[in-house]
Amino acid sequence: MAAESQPQQMDERNEEQQLKYLEFVQFATIQALMRCAILYSYAKERAGPLKPGVDTVEEAVKTVVAPVYDRFHLVPGELLRYADRKVAELDRHVPSNVKKVSSQARSVVSEVRRDGVSAFAKTVYSKYEPTAELCAVSAWRKLNQLPLFPHVANAVLPRAAYCTEKYNEAVVSSAEKGYRVSAYLPLVPTEKIAKVFGGN
Repeated sequence: MAAESQPQQMDERNEEQQLKYLEFVQFATIQALMRCAILYSYAKERAGPLKPGVDTVEEAVKTVVAPVYDRFHLVPGELLRYADRKVAELDRHVPSNVKKVSSQARSVVSEVRRDGVSAFAKTVYSKYEPTAELCAVSAWRKLNQLPLFPHVANAVLPRAAYCTEKYNEAVVSSAEKGYRVSAYLPLVPTEKIAKVFGGN
């Protein structure tokens, strides 16, 4: 009987340790620490003639920080669990529409974890692009009603079109040369912009 209650108590403790509302903070912190550790090890490997000095400083820091870490390493987790409990208490007093937004944010976070940031960004872009176009066209029409705006726009637009064309050419050229950064640089859809704003 005692053997059966022990796993049940462990499950209850694990459930208490898990965060309900602030899990994303823990996830982001772990990701940031992993990236910093990778960056530090990369820099340390390439320290060259400074490597002995880096090792000496690292040992000195470990000597000073280790006792402090041993004493306080559980504090951030405890603070996060405390804040999570406080958020749970506040959750009872929050209006339902705010809870709806919160649940949508959680679903977005889980979708980003599952599919990755780029897949999520593509989904958001395809979903909200038509709305953004309508808002941009509406804003353009309102601005054209101002007295000086059409004159300023006629002076600025040719230069902006030229710069946009040069930017697109540079991105395409860098992609052809095999630069990886060009995969992250979007092309400006000049034809689409001209089509959307052409009727105005």
